[in-house]
Amino acid sequence: MNSRVRAPELKGRGWLNTGGKDLTLADLRGKILILDFWTFCCINCLHVLDELRPLEEKYGDAIVVIGVHSPKFEHERDPKALAAAVERYGVHHPVVDDGDMHLWQQYAAKAWPTLAVVDPTGYLVASMAGEGHAEGLARLIDELVAKHEADGTLHRGDGPYVPPPAPDGLLRFPGKAIELPGGNLLVSDSARHSVVELTADGETPVRRFGGDRKRPFDEPQGLVLLPPAVAEVAGYDVVVADTVNHQLRAITLATGEISLVAGSGRPWRSTVDDHAHDALAADLSSPWDLAWFDDRVIVAMAGIHQLWWFDPIKRTVGVYAGTTVESLRDGPIPDVWMAQPSGLAVDRTRNRLWIADSETSALRFVEDGVMHTAAGQGLFDFGHVDGPAASALFQHPLGVASLADGSVLVADTYNGAVRRFDPAANEVSTVDSGLAEPSDILVTEGGDVIVVESAAHRLTRLAPGVVKTVAGERHRTERPPSPLAPGEVTLDVIFTPAPGQKLDSQFGSPLRLTVSASPAELLVEGEGTTTELSRRLVLNPDVPKGVLQVVAQAATCDVDAEFGACHLTRQDWGVPIVIDPDAPDRLPLILRGLDAS
Repeated sequence: MNSRVRAPELKGRGWLNTGGKDLTLADLRGKILILDFWTFCCINCLHVLDELRPLEEKYGDAIVVIGVHSPKFEHERDPKALAAAVERYGVHHPVVDDGDMHLWQQYAAKAWPTLAVVDPTGYLVASMAGEGHAEGLARLIDELVAKHEADGTLHRGDGPYVPPPAPDGLLRFPGKAIELPGGNLLVSDSARHSVVELTADGETPVRRFGGDRKRPFDEPQGLVLLPPAVAEVAGYDVVVADTVNHQLRAITLATGEISLVAGSGRPWRSTVDDHAHDALAADLSSPWDLAWFDDRVIVAMAGIHQLWWFDPIKRTVGVYAGTTVESLRDGPIPDVWMAQPSGLAVDRTRNRLWIADSETSALRFVEDGVMHTAAGQGLFDFGHVDGPAASALFQHPLGVASLADGSVLVADTYNGAVRRFDPAANEVSTVDSGLAEPSDILVTEGGDVIVVESAAHRLTRLAPGVVKTVAGERHRTERPPSPLAPGEVTLDVIFTPAPGQKLDSQFGSPLRLTVSASPAELLVEGEGTTTELSRRLVLNPDVPKGVLQVVAQAATCDVDAEFGACHLTRQDWGVPIVIDPDAPDRLPLILRGLDAS
C-alpha cells in the first residue's frame, strides 16, 4: 500500500468472546489491531490461530487480535456452529461474525486466511495472505510500538476479551476413534488435548493419555492400531496424529508410554520431493487421520493437501499422493490434487483406500496406484443431495468407514449426517441425520456402527433404520468471484519482505509461482511454474467461469544477524473468477503487503 487508508468499521452479525458487547474501532483506538480473516473449516486458518498465540502472549497489553469469521460453507454461517468452533479451537480473542462477507469485501480479502494490521490511530498498515507471518508480524509490531509510544498514541492495558464459562463432561470435541483388542475404544479427545480409552460401551473412562496443550498432545485427531507383527518390532501399538504439534506420537498399550515417532514439530514449508526422510527430522503439517495401507501408515496430511506415508520399522516418512495444490484432480499418484484430506478407511478385501477430502466435499479412493473421485465436484460445490454419484453432494466430510459389502459410510460433517456410497449402484444415500458435526465413524469387529458426534461431545451408536434419499439443496460458496476480462490478463502477486528481511537468492531465484485452472480449458496460456511473481495469462472467452489455482512462495533471510535465519512465505489461492468483457485485465494477489510510508 502506497497511501494511508482508514480501516473500515468492524460491522458484523454479532460478536463472541466479548461478554455480549459489540466492538467498534473507536473502542479499540490506541491498540495495534490484527484482524484475522478465517473460516473454521480451513486448516491454514487453524495454523494461523496457533501462530498468533505467542504474539498475543508477548504483546498482550499493546495488541488486540480480532477474528473475522468469513464463512465458506453454509454450515459455517450458523452462529451456534461458529460458537462451537471458537471453543473447539481455543480462540482466546474477540471474534466478529462476518456471515454476509461484508468485512471480507471491505478489507479486499481474497484468500483464507488473510491478516490485516491496523495501527493505533485507525489506519490500515499491512495486509498479508496465508500462514507463516508470525516473525514478520513481530517485527512490524515492534516498529509500531516504538513509533506510537513515542507519539503518545499507544494505550497499553487489558483488551476486550471476555472468556466463556469452562465446559465439563467426559469428552470435549472428540475427533476420531478406533477399537482396541478386547473391545475397548480409543478416542482422541481433541479439545482436551488427550487420548482416552473407554469401555466398549463408550461410557466409562479406563485411562487417559495426556491432557495439557502441547504436553504431549495438542488437539490430536487420527489413530491407527499397528498390525501385531509390526507393533512387536516397532515397540508400540498405536500411532496418533498429534495434529497441532505437527507430529506423530505412539502409545504402548501395556505400559501407557507415549513416545514421539515422527515430525520435527515445525510446520512443513518446503518443496515437494519423492525421497524418504528421517521421520523425526521431517517437517509435517497438521496430520489429521491415519490408516494402515500398502504395508505402511498412511497419513492424511491435511495442512498441505497431501497423503504421506510413515514406516514405523525403517522410521522414515515421505509423500504418498498429492502435489500441495489445493483442488480436485484424479489420476496416477502422486501427481494428483486434494484439498485437506481428513478421513481415511481401508477396504482390505478390495485393497482400496477411502478418503474424505473435506475442502472439495468429496469421497475419493486410491486403488492400484490411481486416485479416483466417487462423489464430489470441487472446492466451491457442496450440499446435501442423494442419488447418482455424479450429482450427489456432501458438505465438508471428515470421516469414512468401510463396510463388508464394499460400500462406504461417510461422516458428512457439516450436513450433520451419515451418508452411504454404494459402489455397485454408484449411488449416495443418507443413513442418519440431525447429528452434531460427526467427525468419524467406527465399524467394530462385532458389526456395530459408532459415530463420533464431535459437537455433541459424545459417541453415538447408529440405530438400524430406513435409508433416506435427500433431494436437498445444492450450494456454492458465496465468496465473491473476481471478474476478469477474456483474453490476455496479468497476474501479479505482491510481496514485500518483512521488516529486517530481504529476498534470499543464494540458492537461485527466491521466487516461485505455479498457476493452473479448473476447468483446465479456462486457461489458454500461462499454466506452469516460473521464478517470477508476475505472469501473463490468456483466459478462454468461451469458458464463463472457473477457478484459478495459484501457488506463490518467496524465500527471505534476516539482514541484521551474522547468521540470519531463512524464511519461506507460501500461499495457495483458489480464486473463483467470472469472465466479463468490461472487467479489469489484471488480478493482484497480496502474499505480503506493507505500508511503505
